[in-house]
Amino acid sequence: MHILLPPSEKKATDGDGPPLDLGSLSFPELNPVRRRLVSALAKASRRADAPDVLGLPPGQVDDALARNKALRDAPTLPVARLYTGVLYDNLDLPDLDAEAAAAQIIVFSGLWGALRLTDRIPPYRLAMAVSLPPAGRLGTLWRPVMRKALRLEDDLIVDMRSGPYASAWKAPQPAVAVRVFRERLVGGAPKRTVVSHMAKATRGQIAHDLLKAGAAPRTPDELLKAVADLGHTVELNGSNLDVILHD
Repeated sequence: MHILLPPSEKKATDGDGPPLDLGSLSFPELNPVRRRLVSALAKASRRADAPDVLGLPPGQVDDALARNKALRDAPTLPVARLYTGVLYDNLDLPDLDAEAAAAQIIVFSGLWGALRLTDRIPPYRLAMAVSLPPAGRLGTLWRPVMRKALRLEDDLIVDMRSGPYASAWKAPQPAVAVRVFRERLVGGAPKRTVVSHMAKATRGQIAHDLLKAGAAPRTPDELLKAVADLGHTVELNGSNLDVILHD
């Protein structure tokens, strides 16, 4: 089983490792694009219109641009420590077997393409939805090289990525996308709505529970049973595993 995760906008800044070494990263076939994007991001971060180009929210501009300009020289830290935020708080990596988690989790990134938890990178800010001059749309740029670099056809893929990151690489079958809905009674009838904040927390919790339990589902039906046995309300709808939250 492989679990695909998005990155997080929130990142730790306590890097204590050597500067970036692209040659040490997983999926080395991605390095030509990584190298190109590192240079393009540093240049874009020096533009007068950098906040608009990179889609940076007010209050985060100075820190984000400073990190992007220092990519080649900044101290690095493992992906397992870098990403914080709701999903990663609930994933709770320190509570998991580090070797198993590193073997099964792949984190997708607008700047790095795909990463393992043991890869060391510096803090940065670049969302997959950005069109980065002169490279263009990141999802479009990553798609062809990702197809060649990621070969995960032999195992069940549990896809917890958000839309822009999922668009950069289509997971081969068998693959199950995890969706999260809230169900409540409206006029006496159950009604389901998509949730966002709780979706991140729920995906992180399910990934944690599967890894903590040592689950090894090989088919979507086995995944359904494994997640249900861990106490979650779930349904299998086509290639989607729908998690149902109740008020």
